[in-house]
Amino acid sequence: MRQLTTTALLGVIILLSGSMKIPSPVAGGEFQLSAPIAVLICACFGFKRYIIAGLLASALGMTLGVHNIFSVLIQMCFRAVAGGVMALMGTNLLTVIVSGPLGTLFARIIMWQVTGVSWQVLAAAAAPGMIFTAATAGVLYKPAQRLLHHVELLRQN
Repeated sequence: MRQLTTTALLGVIILLSGSMKIPSPVAGGEFQLSAPIAVLICACFGFKRYIIAGLLASALGMTLGVHNIFSVLIQMCFRAVAGGVMALMGTNLLTVIVSGPLGTLFARIIMWQVTGVSWQVLAAAAAPGMIFTAATAGVLYKPAQRLLHHVELLRQN
């Protein structure tokens, strides 16, 4: 029951953080807070729980009318690559830093295939968000691990 509740909560966190956007100096390049949060969720809770929470977030977004099939496709591409990097290469500071930008880059390549807009233009617009994701996830990785460890200790007492 605890795992089900935790996964549902993680899904809601992913959904809500995706609605919070930070403006970018590049027009149309604003970025969501969900990318570094998603990377940290994968790093702290594992690939399987991250993917399930991500699917839940996408389903909730579609149900609420916030997402469409196109946005879910992009989200799942990001999740597969970002989570896959950590699942295949292990979870460490380097993979936490590079997984988000790689997921974003791959999602932009998929957007290029769907829309026909140059992937370089799409990637350039996403570059500030990729840098933000790498820096934020890298800085918050160890504190997030410590917090999760303290929560586990409190739960055991």
